[in-house]
Amino acid sequence: MSEQSAALTPPPLVTGSVSVRQLDNAINGPLESFPTMRWWIAISVTGTLAAWFFYCFTYTALVGIGSWGNNNPVGWGWAITNFVFWIGIGHAGTLISAILFLLRQRWRTGIARFAEAMTIFAVICALQFPLIHTGRPWLAWYWLLPLPNANNIWVNFRSPLMWDVVAVSTYGLVSAMFWYTGLLPDLATARYRATNGLRKFVYGLLSLGWNGSNRSWSHYEKAYLLFAGLSTPLVLSVHSVVSFDFAVSVIPGWHTTIFPPYFVAGAIFSGFAMVATLIILLRKAFHLEHIITRDHLEAMNRIIIATSLMVGYAYLTEFFIAWYSGAAYERFTFINRATGPYAWAYWTMVSCNVLVPQLLWFKRIRRSPLLMYPIVILVNVGMWFERFVIVVSSLAGDYLPANWDYFRPTWIDIGLFVGSIGLFLTLVLLFCRFLPTVALAETKALLPGSQAGGGHHD
Repeated sequence: MSEQSAALTPPPLVTGSVSVRQLDNAINGPLESFPTMRWWIAISVTGTLAAWFFYCFTYTALVGIGSWGNNNPVGWGWAITNFVFWIGIGHAGTLISAILFLLRQRWRTGIARFAEAMTIFAVICALQFPLIHTGRPWLAWYWLLPLPNANNIWVNFRSPLMWDVVAVSTYGLVSAMFWYTGLLPDLATARYRATNGLRKFVYGLLSLGWNGSNRSWSHYEKAYLLFAGLSTPLVLSVHSVVSFDFAVSVIPGWHTTIFPPYFVAGAIFSGFAMVATLIILLRKAFHLEHIITRDHLEAMNRIIIATSLMVGYAYLTEFFIAWYSGAAYERFTFINRATGPYAWAYWTMVSCNVLVPQLLWFKRIRRSPLLMYPIVILVNVGMWFERFVIVVSSLAGDYLPANWDYFRPTWIDIGLFVGSIGLFLTLVLLFCRFLPTVALAETKALLPGSQAGGGHHD
C-alpha cells in the first residue's frame, strides 16, 4: 500500500486483533460478573442523591412551591432551568443514533447505545420538573392531557406549555422504542450466553423471540431505519418547541426568533459534552478502550467545537439585535445580563461555553481523555448557567423597577437539582449493570473480515 493510500485509509474503529468471541466477552462480561465494590459504592452515593430528590419532590408536593426561591417577579426559577437543561442533555443520543446512522457515520457505533440510553434517562429527569412545578402533580395528568372530562374543559392547545407536553412525550416515546429496537439482537446474545435460568428467561422475554434468521434481520433493519427517520425531525422540533416557552412571550430577552436554532445547537452541544463525560468513565471502568477509541472521542470533540461556535455566534447575535432594534427594554435586558447583578452567571456561561471549548482545537487535547475531561465538565456547567441566565435574569428586572428582586435558591431547589443528577446517574449505573452498553451486533460488523450483510450497518 502506498503512503498516499495509507493516509486516506480511515483509522480502525475497533483496535487490536479482536475476535468475535473476545468482543462478546468484552461487552457482555459486565452483565455476567458480580458487581464490583466500586459499582456498589457508586450506586450507593447516586441512590442516596436520588432518594433526596424524591424527598424534596414530596416535600414540595405537601408544602407547595412556596418552599422554593421563586419570588415576584421571578416566577420561574431552577425548576424550568433544570427542565430545559435535562431536555438538552437528551438530544445527543438521538443525534448520534438517528442522524449519524442515516448519514452512514460508522464511528457512531461504539457510543450510540450509551447515548440512546442517556436520552431516555435525561427525559425522565426532565419530566419531573414541570410536573412538580404545577404545584399539584397528582392532578397533572388530568389538566395536561387532552382527556374527556365531566366539565367539558379542554387543555389550552394555544399554550406553548401544552406544546411541551406533546413534543417531549412524543420524543421520549420514539426514543425509547428506537433504543429498545436496537437492543433486540444484543439481548438475544445475552440470552444465549446466560447460565442462570432467571437471567435466560428475562433476556429471552426482552429479546421477543429473536432467532437471528434472515427474516428477523430484514424486519429489524426496516424498523430501525423507520425509527431513525422518525427520530431525526424530533431532534430539531423538540427543543424548538421548548424554546417557544420563551420566544412567544413579550418579556425582553425572550421574544426573539433566534431561540429555536439557538436552543437546538445548545442542546446538541450540552448533550455531546454529557456523553463524553460519561463515556470516558465507561471505557475506563469496563476496559473498552479498544472499542471506544480515541478516534471516537476526537469525533465528538469536533462536534463540540462546531456547536460551541454556533452558541457563541448566537450570544453575539442577541446583543447585536438588541442594539439594532432600538428597543430600550431589550437593550437594557442584555446589558444588564453582562453588567448587572447576574453578571457572574453570564460570564461563567460565556467562559465555559465559548472560551474553554476552543482548547479542543489542539489535537493533543482533543485526543486525550484526561485533558478533555475538565473541558466537557465545564461545558455542562456552562450550559446549565445558560438556562439559568435566560430564565432568571430576564424575569428579575421586569418593566417596573419597583418589582425587581434577586433570586436565591432554597435548600429544596438545590436538593431537587442535585437529586436529579443522582437519579440520572443511578439509572446509568443500572443500565451498565444489566444491559449491553455497546451495540454488539453493529460493532461485530466493524471487525476485519466481517460480512457486509449481517446486521444493520452504517
